[in-house]
Amino acid sequence: MDTNILLENGTNELEVLEFVLEGQHYGINVAKIREIIPYQEVTPVPNAHPSIEGIFMPRDTMITAISLRNCLQMREYNNEELNTSLFIVTNFNKLDIAFHVDAVMGIHRVSWNQIIKPGTTVSTSEDGISTGIIKINGKLIIILDFEKIVTDINPETGLKVSEIDELGHRPQRNVPILIAEDSPLLNKLIVDSLRQAGYVNLIHTENGKQAYDVITACKEDGTLNQHVQCIITDIEMPVMDGHRLTKLVKEDEETKNIPVIIFSSLVNEEMKRKGEALGADAQLSKPEIGNLVHVIDRLIK
Repeated sequence: MDTNILLENGTNELEVLEFVLEGQHYGINVAKIREIIPYQEVTPVPNAHPSIEGIFMPRDTMITAISLRNCLQMREYNNEELNTSLFIVTNFNKLDIAFHVDAVMGIHRVSWNQIIKPGTTVSTSEDGISTGIIKINGKLIIILDFEKIVTDINPETGLKVSEIDELGHRPQRNVPILIAEDSPLLNKLIVDSLRQAGYVNLIHTENGKQAYDVITACKEDGTLNQHVQCIITDIEMPVMDGHRLTKLVKEDEETKNIPVIIFSSLVNEEMKRKGEALGADAQLSKPEIGNLVHVIDRLIK
């Protein structure tokens, strides 16, 4: 299946691939997907996490296969189901991972403001690993938090907060920084890390819309420079994504000189080109929290 559907830049849209597990419908952002291939046998890894099926090497890249059924506390595949199942091969946070799914249904183009925050509609097994829900033709599609799934399996792949300790003692700096990050855990880790690195004047918001509302309010009361001298944004966020936020900031004469740093698991070569076209000043992959501090140092000198 061709997943290279081109989206215009900064339109606040995404493509969601719908797939099925045990009759339930789930989604993944197409921007994370490299390809979709038929299931193939994998080599088991000794002492691996129960959700890791094993590794395989379709070409020259070693890929880890993860059972989403196991992650969601579902039963294992029987031989007949294995023969018709698929691997969704992904690349994010500089990791190559195949997620094992029952079937793929198709791709939907949706706006980030159509994505509902998970609530009581999400069952216990998806609790904490769902980033949102889309309703399409009366059907609910649960978008899974693939970064959290991977980090829960192997914490070493998450935000490398140990890099902040390695920076040593740093003086406090009162430069106001605005953060847009929808994951409560990552939002807290980024804020805590930046504070430890000396950046203590932080406003943190849950999505691009909340961040842009802060910018708009500061413009109206003439306090933009006091409250926003640097912006750090994720890409994937409900209501308004980071690319849309970057576009709005960089197209406005009053805000275009504010440095925008895209800090996202989706930063790969294609996404970097999109970010550059929108005017982003720097783009970093999620684990690189130490590098994020160095980039802030450089951009706000």
